[in-house]
This record gives sequence, structure tokens and C-alpha cells, in this order.
Amino acid sequence: MRPRDLLTRPLYRAYENQLLRGLDRSLLPQHIGVIHDGHRRFTRATGLPDYAAGYQRGMDKFLEFVGWCGELEVPAVTCWLLSKENLSRPESELVPYFDVLAGLFDRLPDSPGAKGVCIKAIGSLNLLPDDLRAAVERMVERSNGGERRVTIAVAYGGRQEIVDACRDLIVRLASEGIPAEEIAGHVEADALAAHLYTTDLPDPDLVIRTSGESRLSGFLLWQAAYAEYAFTDVYWPAFRRVDFLRALRDFTRRHRRFGQ
Repeated sequence: MRPRDLLTRPLYRAYENQLLRGLDRSLLPQHIGVIHDGHRRFTRATGLPDYAAGYQRGMDKFLEFVGWCGELEVPAVTCWLLSKENLSRPESELVPYFDVLAGLFDRLPDSPGAKGVCIKAIGSLNLLPDDLRAAVERMVERSNGGERRVTIAVAYGGRQEIVDACRDLIVRLASEGIPAEEIAGHVEADALAAHLYTTDLPDPDLVIRTSGESRLSGFLLWQAAYAEYAFTDVYWPAFRRVDFLRALRDFTRRHRRFGQ
């Protein structure tokens, strides 16, 4: 342990305990969305040998984060680990990340924080390489199927989700014998929402994005209409429990009006 850590770690631990004591747990979010951003910038800033090392730090942090949510009994978490747009990146960047993701998917069901958790994956999974898609399927099959939910967004795009929901709704209406000229009249908000990837989850109350970017980039576009947002400058692999607790503290202090 570095000399600086000998001083700062006890201070952060004391601050964490202070934040925990001050949290009104009855006001905690029921569904948290997270955009895990900043792996490559973290790698460059810390001098790690390659992007794979930065990605691995980020996935180790992800397992920690799932545990933090379990300790606070957060019912649902949706984590965006790979966007559909990310798939257009150079193969030299994607292949190391795919390898790290596959490792994460194999580790997650057996991790301490995933006990009693139902794990689901959403996104255009058909676009993933065969071995990564197989890792996703193994992860889902091995999850404990408990009441808490961890949803992993991979090859996910918010616009694509809405397009898919529209298509599914229209197909259903047509299969029910609704005439083509009447279908538009049946395309309503509740009907469309029932075909979203997360239809079995409540809308997110809080969305956290790391790395200093203050935008959603299409994450849960429909569902996050009235979510609160927490944007932090910390790169995801360096995200600390104290950063998480601060976001929760700030959330509990906000007055949510839901557009009223």
C-alpha cells in the first residue's frame, strides 16, 4: 500500500460511514441506471499497458458496484456496458473488450453481490460475436433468479429499443386481426411501453454516468424521461463507493415533481 493510501483510506472509510448514517433508506431509488464510461481514458491517464488492463479494472469495479447495490437492497440496476454504436469501433479495441466482457459474464453469477439476483441481458444480442453471445446466455442461465434484478445492456441503443418496440406492437396488432388502416389508432404510450426491453422493470429513478460526460447517449430514452441524473468526473474504473453514496445522498435530497 502506498504511503498516501495509508492516510486517505481511513478518511474515505470514515466519510463513507458518515454518508451511510445520513441516508434515508426509504427514499433510495428503486431502479438505478448506470453508464459505465471512461475505461480508455482511465487506461491512458494511469499508464496501464493496454486497454485490456483498463477494461479489466472496470469490470472488477462492476462486480464491486453490484455488491454495493446489494448491501443497500436496491431492487433493480441496469448497467450499460456496450452500446450498439460501440460495435463500429476498430477490431483492435473491440476484441480485448469482448474478452473481458466474456470473463465478467462468467464471473458475475457466482460473485458475492449477485446472490439472490436475477440477471437479464438486453440489446441487439444477435449482433454480438458467437462466443460473447454464448457467454451472455450462460450468465443468464446461471443467475439465481432472486427478487433483485441486474440488467446488462450490451449492443444496446435507445433508439433501436423504441424501433423494436414499435415493430413488436404492430406485429401483435396485426396478428390480432386489427385492419391496417386502424393500427395507428392502437399505437399508444402504454401499449408501446409494454414492448420495451425493460417492460418488467419500473422506470429508473436515478441514472449515473461517469467520466465527466453530461449526456445520456440514448440510454433508456423512453424509461428515463423523469429520472434524476448524476454526472461524475471520475472514470468508471476509479469510481468509488463514496462516489456512489454521494449520488444517492443527493438523490434523496431532491424533490421529484415528474413534470407537474
